[in-house]
Amino acid sequence: MSDEIDGVWVKPLRVIPDERGRLMEVLRADDDGFRAFGQVYVTTTYPGVVKAWHLHKVQDDNFCCVKGMVKLVLYDGREGSPTGGTIREYFIGDWNPLLVRVPAGVHHGWRCISTDEAIVVNVPTEPYSHDAPDELREPWDSPAIPYSWDVIFK
Repeated sequence: MSDEIDGVWVKPLRVIPDERGRLMEVLRADDDGFRAFGQVYVTTTYPGVVKAWHLHKVQDDNFCCVKGMVKLVLYDGREGSPTGGTIREYFIGDWNPLLVRVPAGVHHGWRCISTDEAIVVNVPTEPYSHDAPDELREPWDSPAIPYSWDVIFK
């Protein structure tokens, strides 16, 4: 995509169904966009809830919504970035299986847009440090980020 934020990598995911169920590879060490493995965790979000804004100084995140749907939003507030000031939305989950790598320094958050709880898997490039978390937070409605989570019908 030509309107990507610098450092973002998007991988379309393929669901392979058979009579037993489904399989979907999310991230492989031999993927072109793979950088490092830190840990894997699962988080959920209830319908309509916004989880935002987060930013990491060191780690990249690799997000995949495996149940439900979320609107993942990225804001490039990095000083000197060629895509500084850019906002990008991704609708990921049941109806659009994608893996999105969010590079360090890019604000990110999501809203659950499905009628059921969304389940998101993250494979960050660094393990979480309980003593010194690599995490900066802004409120979901921060005036520092030019984005509204309101649903607009056109």
